[in-house]
Amino acid sequence: MICCLNPDCQHPLNSEIHDHCQQCGTPLIPLLRNRYRITKPLGRGGFGKTYLAEDTDKLQALCVVKQLAYLGQVTPAILEKIEQLFQQEAQQLYLLEGHAQIPTLLASFKENAYLYLVQQYVEGQTLQAELNQEGPFPETKIGEILAGMLPVLEFIHSKGVIHRDLKPENIMRRWADNQCVLIDFGVAKHISATSATLMGTQLLSGTQLGSHGYAPLEQIETCKVHPASDLYSLGVTCFHLLSGMAPDQLQLRYGYSWFLTGGGISPSPLKVRYWQRFWISCCKQRFRTGIAPPPKYSKLSAAQLPLFKTTLQRTCPP
Repeated sequence: MICCLNPDCQHPLNSEIHDHCQQCGTPLIPLLRNRYRITKPLGRGGFGKTYLAEDTDKLQALCVVKQLAYLGQVTPAILEKIEQLFQQEAQQLYLLEGHAQIPTLLASFKENAYLYLVQQYVEGQTLQAELNQEGPFPETKIGEILAGMLPVLEFIHSKGVIHRDLKPENIMRRWADNQCVLIDFGVAKHISATSATLMGTQLLSGTQLGSHGYAPLEQIETCKVHPASDLYSLGVTCFHLLSGMAPDQLQLRYGYSWFLTGGGISPSPLKVRYWQRFWISCCKQRFRTGIAPPPKYSKLSAAQLPLFKTTLQRTCPP
């Protein structure tokens, strides 16, 4: 089969006997860059479409090809910014090359007016897909996620990179070793080693980069990001996985105090304070680096994690 590379094609798979897509009429490309055979689409987001591919130069090894394909109407200025973000993703992946929990960048190029990234294929599924299949995670699983992801954040922050879009859809569970892999650096931002903050750029007036419900207040209001901004998003991700409650809906109802709403929970217990250090809206009071847990939480065992499932149920009324 040959996959049509028109990002808007609804039925892109074609027999190899055809030169043009039988659905949309687009000329078919047997090998992208004379190397990558696209086998099927994997998904589409706001900035791009991803495909599964075979690398014919490496014994048909599987890889992921990401095509820049913006959803929506754009002006030349907006398109230029989108292309900058896409190329920036390649730069971030190159800068972070070598970490086992970040997909390796294999190639970056432009062909037939489209920009492409080729990345290492991760066989697994996102934590969002896992949540949809299995329901809310037990606390032991949350501990494993924290133990796996905090060192990854520490690594990217040490390189001056802020992810800015950490959520269950952007963390994959790799089946080979059960490790969590951080994906989609499309809106990640690089900061200088001497700067504690960075003013991000908006694509459109009033439109921030990041995902509603997971992005912290400073990112939404000012587009300023810090290492602590990623820690907020990781904490909210853990909340979502543990409770099954979508934070964007809670935030719409209760604002940035959603995790304290309605239960009258005292912030004095250490376990509650620990999670508030992720969620608190004031960046200066939040954990600041990828090694967020205090010493007694450093091993992140089930006994050390806050037993706060009932607390979440009480603090976030339906």
